[in-house]
Amino acid sequence: MKLSLIFLPAMVHSALYIDKSRDKGKGVFIQENIPAKTLLETSPVIVMSKEERILLDQTLLHDYIFEWGANKDLCCMALGYVAMYNHSYTSNCEYEMDFEKAVILIKSIRFINAGEELFINYNGNWNDPSAVWFHKK
Repeated sequence: MKLSLIFLPAMVHSALYIDKSRDKGKGVFIQENIPAKTLLETSPVIVMSKEERILLDQTLLHDYIFEWGANKDLCCMALGYVAMYNHSYTSNCEYEMDFEKAVILIKSIRFINAGEELFINYNGNWNDPSAVWFHKK
């Protein structure tokens, strides 16, 4: 049986750019006003196994990979800007993982002003207050 996947083309909104983020290294910003529910990015991912995740966790890439799969037993590296979005518990964007199409989509959840940094909540839900791994004691 041949597995057939449907791939979405990569897309990065033309108004996105990377710049210095206050207290967070680099981040993703927008250079024009964006309405809520705007698709900002469609990023293909490279999916890796549980064994590969163990190796990645020993490198700088640990902070840039995402858990992947319905059981979160895999991991992925997103191409495009996705790995550069900083975390906020009250983010202005959300991400959606499409396991079948092997992509991560980034959408605005509210109106965003030109010049604002774009944030996602690393917990998966835009307003989830649960502590993320680098805030846990």
